[in-house]
Amino acid sequence: MKKILLGNEAVARGLYEAGCRVASSYPGTPSTEVTEFAATYDDIYCEWAPNEKVAMETACGAAIAGARSFCGMKHVGLNVAADPLFTASYTGVNAGMVIVTADDPGMHSSQNEQDSRHYAKASKTMMLEPADSAECLAFTKKAYELSEKFDTPVIIRLTTRIAHSRSLAELSDRVDAGLRPYEKNPGKYVMMPAMAKKRHIVVEERIENQIAWAETQAVDEGINTVEYNDKKIGVITAGICYQYAKEALGDKASYLKLGCVYPLPVELIRSFAAECETVYVIEELDDYIETHCLKNGIKVIGKEAFTLQGEYSQSMIAKAVLSEEKPCLSTDLPIPGRPPVLCAGCPHRGLFYALKKLNVTVSGDIGCYTLGALAPLGMLDTCICMGASVSALHGRNKADENNSKKSVAVIGDSTFIHSGVTGLINIAYNKSNSVVIILDNSITGMTGHQQNPTTGLTIKGDPTAAVSLEKLAEAVGIERVRVVDPYNLAETENAIREELSTDAPSVIISRRPCALLKKVKHNPPLKVDADKCRSCKMCMKIGCPAISMKDGKAVIDFTQCVGCNVCKQLCKFDAITD
Repeated sequence: MKKILLGNEAVARGLYEAGCRVASSYPGTPSTEVTEFAATYDDIYCEWAPNEKVAMETACGAAIAGARSFCGMKHVGLNVAADPLFTASYTGVNAGMVIVTADDPGMHSSQNEQDSRHYAKASKTMMLEPADSAECLAFTKKAYELSEKFDTPVIIRLTTRIAHSRSLAELSDRVDAGLRPYEKNPGKYVMMPAMAKKRHIVVEERIENQIAWAETQAVDEGINTVEYNDKKIGVITAGICYQYAKEALGDKASYLKLGCVYPLPVELIRSFAAECETVYVIEELDDYIETHCLKNGIKVIGKEAFTLQGEYSQSMIAKAVLSEEKPCLSTDLPIPGRPPVLCAGCPHRGLFYALKKLNVTVSGDIGCYTLGALAPLGMLDTCICMGASVSALHGRNKADENNSKKSVAVIGDSTFIHSGVTGLINIAYNKSNSVVIILDNSITGMTGHQQNPTTGLTIKGDPTAAVSLEKLAEAVGIERVRVVDPYNLAETENAIREELSTDAPSVIISRRPCALLKKVKHNPPLKVDADKCRSCKMCMKIGCPAISMKDGKAVIDFTQCVGCNVCKQLCKFDAITD
């Protein structure tokens, strides 16, 4: 049976059909849906882990125990999971282990354009890159075969356009991979220096065998494919760039599509290049394939014709290769920009307004609340990576003790569990006079409402233990812990002012569920009495998308307003009413 599947959905189907038994991930756009779709199959145990490192270690443990396993993450999540990845490459696996990392060219939802192919090479871990949903499914199944064939984890690299595009895929029945017997083998699985040195030899031998496979068998198995058309132009590419190139160049070029991007073949590329007059390497982000070609004396045109930045397109490739302008759909209608904004009723809005009123420096983090950096709130000074807000605040305050009276860190509940708690331990242990504000909206909001260890529910919605943020903060040595409702502006402002004036580390938990949660019951929408409105625009200072000005008066869109009353607290003329 054939079905149109989202790329991430196709990977999840591949996990199911391949007999995957254990899946552990941390949500991150554009990878999140892989694990969400996998959780719909009862034959796969699925979980959200506290972070990507834990997820990969869980998958490693399951694979060594004999179960086909999986872990998924976005590209920056692979940074967090790099420690177990590099060593898992040495230990190898027992049953197959597949890792999905989803890169984000164009930074649609990320803080950098990291190219995960470098991780495959650096960790000496095999990597496949599918070019559509059919290959997402097929390559996932093949990855388990290769994992067990070569005794290695196998990474599947997705990009945003592959992960979030739909195309036709062939469905099959699930294969019962069973549970492989585990045999105690410290020389293989205990990576002390003496054992690791011997395993490194095995890894290098394995790579040579994988290269030999990539040269011939990968072609026979449809992983690396060659398509000869007009040989005046040859294109070496992979993933979504193959789709762009085919659409831009059609039969005017021949193609070598590399489904295995680590290790890369040499003779296959050399023989293809020899057949073509001019050879282009078309790849988003870094010059990864191009460098491999040049290193092996294969003349190609790469980044001299294409950019290192952002996503590619059919028109870009046509212009670079054929000097042709591809027509694009356009309109003469003036379309206003639609920048991202905190939702109407977002609990973070009141918190940021209080911070702005107090004129403090804010060490920010990764989450919905990162949007607090935008006007009119403008209340994030830094944002580095998951968990960095807490540690960076500590560093700032140790650099300048006077700074502690005018700086705070903000971090979400899920992000705090992910990697913020260790920074808080550092604050307590090293006696840092720092105020950390945990924005507890009772969900992992930034990636689409996934559960986390503080919510009391598993990925399948089953009740489970819930981490108490208050008790956790106290347990690591923070004596001053208080909870505020960010809808109450006076309470929130007073709490921040008091903690900043205290000579001790403290935690403020700004607790109010995300306004988009289905379980949240909203108040009736507010409205503006135009006769009382003085057009002071005070209500506009919170940046709520439900509030606008019309004919010089404030108006509230009843379809968006959730009756949070934050704007009502700002109006000095009682113009905003229930």
